[in-house]
Amino acid sequence: MSESLVVCDVAEDLVEKLRKFRFRKETNNAAIIMKIDKDKQLVVLDEEHEGISPDELKDELPERQPRYPSYAAAIWTYSLLEAVQNVGLHLFRPVIAVV
Repeated sequence: MSESLVVCDVAEDLVEKLRKFRFRKETNNAAIIMKIDKDKQLVVLDEEHEGISPDELKDELPERQPRYPSYAAAIWTYSLLEAVQNVGLHLFRPVIAVV
């Protein structure tokens, strides 16, 4: 009989925060840094950052303490969508010929 081994759970407030973070509509880079609370055996929120680059995020992480970052670079999605919309408007503009 196989049983699943649960090492630690995720804090309920962090689950909701991660859900909102995943579907956020902002166009700047953001990060959530998580850590494990050994006493409670929970994954909890450590820090939140808005407008942070990957290099800045790397500098924020401690060298000797494990942290688990989640990073969102929404600007790429937004820029690509905007480019497709702009190209689409020019490609499919109706042509009216006056004779």
